[in-house]
Amino acid sequence: MPSDAVVALVLAAGRARRFGNDKRLAHLPQRGPLLAATLETLRPHFGEIRVVVGIGDDPVHLGIAKDIGTIVAETAEQGMGASLAAGIRMLRDESQAAAVAVMLGDMPWVSRESFALLCTQSTDQAIVRPRFRGQAGHPVLFGRRFWPDLELLAGDQGARTVVQQHRDACIEIEVQDPGVVRDVDRPVDLVRAELNGR
Repeated sequence: MPSDAVVALVLAAGRARRFGNDKRLAHLPQRGPLLAATLETLRPHFGEIRVVVGIGDDPVHLGIAKDIGTIVAETAEQGMGASLAAGIRMLRDESQAAAVAVMLGDMPWVSRESFALLCTQSTDQAIVRPRFRGQAGHPVLFGRRFWPDLELLAGDQGARTVVQQHRDACIEIEVQDPGVVRDVDRPVDLVRAELNGR
């Protein structure tokens, strides 16, 4: 059953030029474009999903379904922090959710068990994040209490600073799911996915 208490916010405004082309459209074996595949993993778990895109991005071209809302980050070129802040500002007015699950657009391997476990631990007063073999991963769920801090992020400053400032409210959950730390930085990562049958 999708959670109504947690809204998913997918950061997908960057074109990842280091990848060589638009990574969001990179083909994932048997699953289609990378961003669309990531969004499909979220559907069973979140009743509300929003995707942060950049100016000039066409949601249809990116494979974003019509029932998934987009948020345009006008300062996306400044970095991930600016995109996250833009997303949170919009959610503050549009969503009644108690928490937001911040997700990256190139992480289509997070298991359904991990999503379900993280959502059950989420509250408006907690920061919940998964760990795999000691490494922090995504999504990170921020209770509404911390949204004002996320709105202040700028440039390429990620949400890590907010986590560090509120260690007392942070719930770390160890999961047996490498998908929470696995993303796509280079084309070879997609080749590995094909070899692994994922």
